[in-house]
Amino acid sequence: MNSKRIALALAAIVPSLALMACGSMKSGSSSSSSPAPAAAPAAAAPASAPSNVTKVKGLDGWEGEITGKPAPGSKFTKLQIGMGMKQATDLAGQPTDQGAYVTGKAWIPFYFGSDRHRFEMVYKGMGRLIFAGGSLGDYTGGNLIEIIHNAQEGGYR
Repeated sequence: MNSKRIALALAAIVPSLALMACGSMKSGSSSSSSPAPAAAPAAAAPASAPSNVTKVKGLDGWEGEITGKPAPGSKFTKLQIGMGMKQATDLAGQPTDQGAYVTGKAWIPFYFGSDRHRFEMVYKGMGRLIFAGGSLGDYTGGNLIEIIHNAQEGGYR
């Protein structure tokens, strides 16, 4: 009986291995008679970040970005990268609009970091605040990782 099970297992595995070997031989073959396609001309490389973006280290070692300059009298001047959501809203007030979205890290199995989701708050005439949060099962808050100063902010996402 054991030999039948082994034979059935081999019958299922061997064709799969053969197909994998054929696929790797085909893609790894260098004796192809047709030349490799020429690389497309490179377009102008996009800037990695606008020139008005400043990377900063904030409270408790949180790293983030501040974009633009605050408008005179803006409540955003009191904010610091790394602040909790409640602390930031106590200083900046309630947003005009807000919403959340998941990041790619939410789909990584066994990822226990604090960037599984983002929460965005929009303030008309001031800008936006982006919070990172969501360590395993926690979708209630986060820490401030990005401040976007924009006096022309419309107030809606």
